[in-house]
Amino acid sequence: MKKIQFALPFLMFTILLSTTVRAENQRTVYDSTYVYMENSGLSHVYGHRLIEMKSERGCTENNVIKVDYDPLSAYVEFQLVVVHRNNGKKDTLISGRKTDTKVYDYTAPARLIYWGARQKMVEVGHLSVGDRLECRTYRKGFTYALLADDSKYIPPMRGHFYDIVPFWSSEPIDLKVYTVNALTEKQMQYKVYNGRVKTTTEKQGNRTVYTFAKRDIKPIRSEQGMLAHNDVECKLLLSTSPNWEAKSIWFYNVNEDYGSFEPTRELVKQVDMLLLNAKDELDSISILTHWVADNMRYAGISMGPGEGYTLHNAEMNFTDRCGVCKDKAGLLVAMLRAAGFKSYAAMTMAGERIDRIPADQFNHSVCVVQRRNGEYQLLDPTWVPNVRELWSSAEQQQGYLMGLPDGADLMETPVSEPENHYIRIDAQTTIAKNGTLTGTITVTAEGQSDASVRRVFARQQDWNNALEAEILKVCPQAIVHNVRHTRPDDYLKQPVKITYDIEIPDYAIVTKSETVFVPIGLRNIFSRAMSHLRFDTSKKEKAYPFADACSRLVLLHEKTTLPHKYKKCDYSVASPIDNATGRYIAEFELDGNTFEITETVALNKRKYDADEWPTFRQIVENQRNAATKPVALGN
Repeated sequence: MKKIQFALPFLMFTILLSTTVRAENQRTVYDSTYVYMENSGLSHVYGHRLIEMKSERGCTENNVIKVDYDPLSAYVEFQLVVVHRNNGKKDTLISGRKTDTKVYDYTAPARLIYWGARQKMVEVGHLSVGDRLECRTYRKGFTYALLADDSKYIPPMRGHFYDIVPFWSSEPIDLKVYTVNALTEKQMQYKVYNGRVKTTTEKQGNRTVYTFAKRDIKPIRSEQGMLAHNDVECKLLLSTSPNWEAKSIWFYNVNEDYGSFEPTRELVKQVDMLLLNAKDELDSISILTHWVADNMRYAGISMGPGEGYTLHNAEMNFTDRCGVCKDKAGLLVAMLRAAGFKSYAAMTMAGERIDRIPADQFNHSVCVVQRRNGEYQLLDPTWVPNVRELWSSAEQQQGYLMGLPDGADLMETPVSEPENHYIRIDAQTTIAKNGTLTGTITVTAEGQSDASVRRVFARQQDWNNALEAEILKVCPQAIVHNVRHTRPDDYLKQPVKITYDIEIPDYAIVTKSETVFVPIGLRNIFSRAMSHLRFDTSKKEKAYPFADACSRLVLLHEKTTLPHKYKKCDYSVASPIDNATGRYIAEFELDGNTFEITETVALNKRKYDADEWPTFRQIVENQRNAATKPVALGN
């Protein structure tokens, strides 16, 4: 059974029987999982796997077996570990209670989130190519900690079962089988996505056994920007929860019953002080969201029972000012309620699609506030520190579920228009007769582009040197005489703005009859805000959907005063593009001693279908080509 675990940036507590290896290093002969579900929802999970070593690297990476678990909610053990040698011998390391090797139980490696996760490990020792490693494991319980006292192994949505089973792998699998034995009255829902799996059901008294099997599973070749494997490869979802509305009501009740959002006197006092000069409803929401985002440190430290789906109470969060996404969301809900708003916690899945079968496909917690017009507005204090948005548009086209008293259906965050995330570079330059270019370059940005540009100030002791480096990346011979910029900490007052006074000796070729130069304004300064330029465009097609960081608009402009008047211009622009995927337009004008050029690039969303790649690719290549293409002017 899977998790509702609110903790970014990574997912924890999943069973690992080997590290990820390349397809040619090992082959899984069979991978079998049998789940017996009790009426309470408690699950007994029996795993059985046989792996054949195909290379020395595969041998090295399988010389230990690890199982991750949370001791507050799960029990795990190795029941059998056998090495079948390629010479016909068999080394039995573990068999039932008999063991010839030590099982190590230790604190699991962690980063940013320290919730007491542990690992059990068996040292297999030396393996040779052709050896086969057989392992049986047993686990009972759940994969995150609970607040209930009655049984730490019973799942939070008591009496229900759900799981997400990948029928894909980074290594070849000859046969994978997944079986669930559950009470028939539980009314199991299941669906296979992105492929086919042989499915059988068998009644056994008052129980039903569901078996899913797939042969000859081959790893796919990953593509740059490809969506998560669970979004494009074969997977199985199972759930006894009747619908998403039931899950929504459960999530609402479990946090209300715990008292996650009860404000303290100190919290109310802080809210009153923050909203003393608030202008309107949206201003109040913005002030509270960004206060939580900027004043609560992201770090997951174990606070005892309760790490997982339940949001810690407001008193703890307000006092400690430290936690993960669920703690930030919980504190914001409490502060919004203290201000008189109706606010609730919500669940989402960063990095993967949430499908219609109500399995718990969540790894991130956010919140919603109900506006006076009755509409709900999403807020994410985890992803918007120093970001002008209230909900990060890096999370657009992403499923979410609100925890409401009357229930809510699964929803998807809307596409954010590229105009909300513009980066504008405007150059006003002059080319002297000796080829020196002088002038100003002004960079402005909004939304996610603003956040990308503004990161130049983060963790920098010398802002001027960091800003100068952005120019030197594209033109190492440039001399930056002066830099003016908005205050990084005043990000809510206005979009970021940076202005350079520059001089670039020998930038242009100037003779009596012609001038040749590349417009500096089109050379993609601050490409850190243009993640689309990092795509490899060597391949003309993609097999799978892909994603960029965010929708965006790029506006590049330069007006150049020339050393002479010219009548001819040897320069051409790419054909315009304008469709659902994006837009590309480049225009220029020569007027005597003035040359002006404008380039517009729009990418309309975050996720794209594979058949949109040719347009996306062409837009990227057009922008790259314009960044290096010289303008030749003459008479």
